[in-house]
Amino acid sequence: MAQITAALVKELRDKSGAGMMDCKNALKENDGDIAKSMDWLRLKGISKAEKKSGRVAAEGLVAVASNGKTSVAVEINSETDFVARNEVFQGIVKAIANVALENNGDYEAALAANYPGTSLSVKDELVEAIGTIGENMNFRRAVGFSVENGVVATYIHNSVTEGLGKIAVLVALESTADEAVLTALGKQLAMHVAATAPLAMMIDDLDPASVERERNLLIEQARESGKPDNIIEKMIGGRMAKFYKEVVFTEQTFIIDGETKISKVIENAAKAAGTEIKLAGYARLELGAGIEKKEDDFAAEVAAAIGK
Repeated sequence: MAQITAALVKELRDKSGAGMMDCKNALKENDGDIAKSMDWLRLKGISKAEKKSGRVAAEGLVAVASNGKTSVAVEINSETDFVARNEVFQGIVKAIANVALENNGDYEAALAANYPGTSLSVKDELVEAIGTIGENMNFRRAVGFSVENGVVATYIHNSVTEGLGKIAVLVALESTADEAVLTALGKQLAMHVAATAPLAMMIDDLDPASVERERNLLIEQARESGKPDNIIEKMIGGRMAKFYKEVVFTEQTFIIDGETKISKVIENAAKAAGTEIKLAGYARLELGAGIEKKEDDFAAEVAAAIGK
């Protein structure tokens, strides 16, 4: 019987993308033979997919896909960042992003659409992939924009490879201005969104309940200072304006120059281009946002996998 070392387990995991315990079991069943273990994992993987699908998947990748007039962003989750660096997983994410592009960013349509090169839907292909890769995976969300005239610019922050990373941003600009000009502007605006994470595009787009909650909080803070109501009302106006400047895209200060309001940046670009430029929409997908994550001890996982 060959000795199943941590290095051997890691080698199989690197090649297969399967979980560590699955790799260890495969090697034990096949006397340490990597090739036979790969086959064993493929044969056994599907039967384990249902069990794995119940585990928390908060890592993974976001991706963008674009044909210029339409762009989409998707989030595909895995259990570990290790799998997110696997080329097989990255290929799956890219394929799903392209499917989403074909369906204009409609999540339900993309989930039910045919996965490229197979007779399976995207949803069913992910079930197959769970068994092969050895971790739970989840097509969590998709968003897209289309314009008749203009561009939908894309940006990936913390990129791991082209079109894949940790934060994906779309910025839709409607205009008859030169496409290269719009693409450059859109990318700068997308970088701004990646950095500032605005809550809404315009003030009127903010959730009324959130605005009211913020206003009430500011009023209570002002009352604690002992000032009369007429002074408080003036104070609140200024403080709400500051709040809007912090959380509303068009009210924010452009991070690239540190002084110009975003609405003014677009206005200046339109003036230079000699035609109107309209901000038609934006989206920001940050990997794992809102998912409760657990902290794993990778060293302990390795030790457990080799029985130490």
